[in-house]
Amino acid sequence: MRRVLLLLRAGLALGLLATLPPALPALAQGTQADAAKTEPLSIVSKSGAHPFQVEVMRDDASRARGLMYRRSMPANRGMLFDFERALPVNMWMKNTYLPLDMVFIRQDGTIARIEADTEPLSTRVIASGEPVLSVLELNAGTAAKLGIRAGDRVEHPLFRPSR
Repeated sequence: MRRVLLLLRAGLALGLLATLPPALPALAQGTQADAAKTEPLSIVSKSGAHPFQVEVMRDDASRARGLMYRRSMPANRGMLFDFERALPVNMWMKNTYLPLDMVFIRQDGTIARIEADTEPLSTRVIASGEPVLSVLELNAGTAAKLGIRAGDRVEHPLFRPSR
């Protein structure tokens, strides 16, 4: 009888899980994001070096997912998209709840341009404007607050200085 009750409880719990809204996977993703592996990255500007811890997206699936469904990101964190080779890049904010600064980075680590304070959930295309190796997403307002501008240098093993 006890075994039957346990099975009924388990079945009831599974039935309840099946009725939960689809937003739950997003909450689970946020939990995974909190535990995600990060790497150090620094942006060197006229005002000095600015250190961040970044998640690096190195494959199509992770680049496509990016920061979608996340509701927060600590101030010293970011997400670095590695496109493996320099090419014109288009980004958007679909299913992304956080306003972001998008930092478009050339192969040598110099910043090509910054799209500041992007609109959450927008499907507007945000173009790199030139071939870039990577895009760094930071919380909106970070670039302005730290004085980060086009031409500044990003230090991370992904970037090779021009010779």
